[in-house]
Amino acid sequence: MSAASVPHIFRVGEITRALKDVVEGQFPFVWVQGQVSNLSRPASGHVYFSLKDEAALLNVVWFKGCQAGAELNDHERYDPRTGEVLSGESSACEGSAWLADGAEILCAGRLTVYPPRGAYQMVAELVQGKGTGRLHLEFEALKAKLYAQGLFDAARKRPLPVHPTKVAVVTASTGAAIRDFLRIAGERGTGCEIRVYPALVQGEAAPGQIAGALDAVYAQGWAQVVAVIRGGGPLEDLQAFNAEEVARAIHRSPVPVISGVGHEVDTTIADLIADVRAATPTHAAELLWVERSQLAQRVDEIEMRLKRVFTARLGVKEATLLELGRALTWLSPQGYVIRLAQRLEDMTGRLFRAGRALSDLAESRLSFLDVKLASLDPKAPLTRGYALARKADGTFLRSVDDVRPNDALDILVSDGMVSTRVTNAKRREMDQ
Repeated sequence: MSAASVPHIFRVGEITRALKDVVEGQFPFVWVQGQVSNLSRPASGHVYFSLKDEAALLNVVWFKGCQAGAELNDHERYDPRTGEVLSGESSACEGSAWLADGAEILCAGRLTVYPPRGAYQMVAELVQGKGTGRLHLEFEALKAKLYAQGLFDAARKRPLPVHPTKVAVVTASTGAAIRDFLRIAGERGTGCEIRVYPALVQGEAAPGQIAGALDAVYAQGWAQVVAVIRGGGPLEDLQAFNAEEVARAIHRSPVPVISGVGHEVDTTIADLIADVRAATPTHAAELLWVERSQLAQRVDEIEMRLKRVFTARLGVKEATLLELGRALTWLSPQGYVIRLAQRLEDMTGRLFRAGRALSDLAESRLSFLDVKLASLDPKAPLTRGYALARKADGTFLRSVDDVRPNDALDILVSDGMVSTRVTNAKRREMDQ
């Protein structure tokens, strides 16, 4: 094979740059008309959105420096179309604040290829309003009508059941929305039964099928709550959930309805009329069931609280039982007998101690009296050589004056008595 017949093999970056050169060379400046969707405003100040019509969609980036009324400093602004420096109060249309989903606009700029995504896009230099798109007008008209009829009133909104075990889901039977919803449901809560009521979620037949699926849920009377979910998409793809038929079906639900349609920035009539609005299908599941870790933590908290209450209660009961036991012991016949026995034993001891004390005292006093009596015995001195003289009348002689001569006396000595008569009675001084 000759070298001339070998095909050139492009690298990705090489062919992307080639396409970028072609696109930018063919479309250096174009005007494009369409309806705004997927509008995004990051903190950088740049604006990203899509232009669409019935046939196609074109991504657009509108850099901050190209937006009308971009600032040079705190006091000056310039027009990116002419470079003219502006002054005075800014108009309501300057900048990008007026831009919104659903707006019909004209964009002027250049087409280019964005290599990191391999997608072509428009870099806008001028954006002008052409009026509100048909879909957006229809949305606003139906919203105003239903609002006037009170279908959006907060007073009619019902809270979601706590830990629901029977959940009906109205959505497409396949797709990311139902997969994400079921995945989150399997990871959270305490277990439940989920029934999917399939319906188209896009296209002309979708509103009727969604309303029919909802009525089937109501007819069965099984579900505790109904979840109406769909993944994200441009405004026209969400039109089934902006249909009055679906709005009326949600409104007549006998149980709470949670709506999780599109992404967080998307708002549909179904979101407004449902009892609870979720940002996404995944968020809808998260609102229905709490994380199991939270449930486990709650169980632990309840267990610890129960233990504290039980311990405190048990302590009170033990104290009461002890008090009642003491009272029962005090009031029972057995207790009364025991107390009497204790009292008798105490009194016996006291009596014994008193008897002992009295006996010792009496013995001591008796000994004292015995000694004293012995000391008063008139015959005691006789053993020491003394003698007693007793007169005839039986009285003892105490003085010489008590006798006369010839009086008879009995002389008592220690071992007997001697009879004698007085021959002489004369007082004399005793020997000192």
